Amino acid sequence: MAENHYILVNTICVQYNIEPVFLENLHSIGLVEFITIENNTFLHQDTLTDLEKMIRLHNELNVNLEGIDVVFNLLKKVDALQQELALAKNKLHFYENH
Repeated sequence: MAENHYILVNTICVQYNIEPVFLENLHSIGLVEFITIENNTFLHQDTLTDLEKMIRLHNELNVNLEGIDVVFNLLKKVDALQQELALAKNKLHFYENH
């Protein structure tokens, strides 16, 4: 049943016209997680958006794997800072109204 949320790596490679080694390299540096079910390798469907960004960075901008890693680490930090800022704004708004 859980397999419905996973996409076969080979299908992704064909669909996005990428080599399996590219995904393996992304996996080796921790940017994508594989799951193996019955000797088949899958990616969770929730990772497709980030994977598409990684593919575009690599193909369109010629960013290497290390650069992609840096970009995604920075994006995670920006997201965390935005969440922190939103929390601080909510607290400020609460105290301004009480």
